[in-house]
Amino acid sequence: MPAVDTYAKVVVDDSGFRSEIPVLLTEKGVVQPLLDYLLNKQTERGQHWQRHVVSAAKMLLEYMEVNQHNFSDPVTLFQSFAARLFTGTIGDDGLDPSGLYWIPSSTAMANRHLNALKGLTDYLADHQGVQHMNPLVKASSYDQRLNYAAWYRRNQNDFLGHIKDKTVNETVRTARNVRGRRALSKADDDAVAFPEQLFERFFLEGLGGAQDRRCAVRDQLITILMHGAGVRESEPLHLWVQDVLIDPHDPTKVIVRIYHPEEGKAPDGWRSRTGKTNRSAYLREVHALAPRNRLRGTHNVGWKGRQHDHQRDHYIQMHWFPVDFGRLFRKLWREHLHYLSSIERHHPYAFVSYEKRTLGRPYTLNAFNKNYVAALARLGLSAAKVEGRSPHGHRHAYGRRLTRAGVDPVMRKKALHHSSLESQAVYTAPGIADVSQSLEQASGRLDELSTEGRIIQPFSNWDELVNTGFEDIDPRGLLSGPHAKLGRR
Repeated sequence: MPAVDTYAKVVVDDSGFRSEIPVLLTEKGVVQPLLDYLLNKQTERGQHWQRHVVSAAKMLLEYMEVNQHNFSDPVTLFQSFAARLFTGTIGDDGLDPSGLYWIPSSTAMANRHLNALKGLTDYLADHQGVQHMNPLVKASSYDQRLNYAAWYRRNQNDFLGHIKDKTVNETVRTARNVRGRRALSKADDDAVAFPEQLFERFFLEGLGGAQDRRCAVRDQLITILMHGAGVRESEPLHLWVQDVLIDPHDPTKVIVRIYHPEEGKAPDGWRSRTGKTNRSAYLREVHALAPRNRLRGTHNVGWKGRQHDHQRDHYIQMHWFPVDFGRLFRKLWREHLHYLSSIERHHPYAFVSYEKRTLGRPYTLNAFNKNYVAALARLGLSAAKVEGRSPHGHRHAYGRRLTRAGVDPVMRKKALHHSSLESQAVYTAPGIADVSQSLEQASGRLDELSTEGRIIQPFSNWDELVNTGFEDIDPRGLLSGPHAKLGRR
């Protein structure tokens, strides 16, 4: 019987809390060592990480099941398992005697599986008394250089690095027996930014073209936060109604603060019976809910940011750019509150569903993405991340807008809520179109310098080179050109 991954509610004490975590089931029941490992790491790692460990462990168990008689020791088995992640298990004849029929994984995904299993194999060796599948070994000189580079990078960007031991740790001289492959180098993506020339039409006709005006206003507000304040697509779904305030310096604008879903301070000076003031306690005591980043499935809304503008209340404050986005948000927010007041809610979240079967429930990320695609379709366009037409493309557009306006890098870091200046590089890097335009302008300057005799061009007469070609052989266009008369015969 193959292993099956599912969720289980785990009781570990006599409290009313039940841990709901992913587990693996086999014909012998729950894989207990994996469950113990996940419970051991539960307080420090999220559900996304747990799911990935379970997924990688499932693949390892499946491989062990069909190859249990082929290896004499765990180390050799794990080496072969790692190799099959990269190569797949299907032979050149299209057959796979093991029955796994794995296709080759990308380098990034295979490395991700191996990294997920590092902690598990360490835990099994330390707590279960089994031989380590992927032990640490003496690193080669190449691996030591890579380890040192990683160590140096961590210390350079560590806020508290000045109080830590700066000596090179002994682990720099060790490496995993199975390390995976080195991933391809990544250049800064180009068209990840939502096209500025498309935004007005998308906002008014795409999002604004929804049949239900309530849905249109809700999705427009979320998109303003992404495009005009640079938030990630998940962050607006953590917004509570009380988190939007009139700007005391400019009543025509609003201040928007998005609080950490657990540690953020509860509104209106609320305090629990035991004196707690965070949002996790508020949700549990007032609404019997868990924070959205702790839910699973479509109800889960992630939280990535670690940088906060207020270290005690744990919130990030939106910075409108250009500032008129703040005025537009205020206008639509007032309309949104009018619609919201007529909906029965049992939660504090500002954005809700208007679908009949889910009326008043917190708006989900899946639903927003579906409506986002529908808005693009109203313009005759499809979602395309490589062309910037995706929710995250608005954050990139915000970052590039700041760069083009000459905003200081430190201010850009603050506006994007990054912990280091390096983090904003992907949001502010020039795109292919920017590079092409810059080189086009530089080509003009090059011609001027060549005419003045200050530099020498690769060719003296470009026009003569491009005026000769196949057109001289086929003047009637029988075989060449976009409408060749004989081209398809």
